[in-house]
Amino acid sequence: MVLSSSVSFFKKLKKNNNRDWFAENKPKFKELELEIKTFGEELKDRLNEFDNVDRFKLFRIYRDVRFSKDKTPFKTHFGLTWHRTKPLYRGGYYLHISPGKNFLACGFWDPNPNDLKRIRKELEYDAKEFRDIISSKEFFSVWGNLEGSELKTAPRNFDKNHPDIDLIRKKQYIFSISFLDEEVCEPQFINKLENALEKVRPFTDYMSDVLTSDENGESLF
Repeated sequence: MVLSSSVSFFKKLKKNNNRDWFAENKPKFKELELEIKTFGEELKDRLNEFDNVDRFKLFRIYRDVRFSKDKTPFKTHFGLTWHRTKPLYRGGYYLHISPGKNFLACGFWDPNPNDLKRIRKELEYDAKEFRDIISSKEFFSVWGNLEGSELKTAPRNFDKNHPDIDLIRKKQYIFSISFLDEEVCEPQFINKLENALEKVRPFTDYMSDVLTSDENGESLF
């Protein structure tokens, strides 16, 4: 299976992260790269049975070492993203495949200032629907707790004593699932991803509704 071969390849690359070794093994890498792209496109097709995804992207393996103390030339992971169709469908999905560090993530990693303010204003007005979504048994059993960096106190112009300040002070709104190498190598792994991303839809749909409306709840489109 492609992901099993990828985990094996990256284990070797971690021990031999240099241009000579990579050049010797580049034919194998190109074979894996083609297979992982096929995997990504297959998951995209599956997602579009219940979602709206317009493109899949596989990140390049070459590291930008210009401003890094770590000068190893190659990433030791595959990074895959699926982008929901803007402007009506917001959020995205990311899959990270690396020995000992495999995860699927969903949400808003770096919302622009306007989007972040809009989310915060919605939660300030009424966070009940958001809390109901992320605490539901079906959602929580798969995705667990909300993650993401946050301010130590309230954002400017927000009440630090607001009952939902724990949500309002977030700078990111992210959920993730970690997987063992053994899970990634299972033939049914793509089914796990499909199931998890179907379960996350209430969250992405809620956020899409918020980010495509003004503070009065009127659609922007």
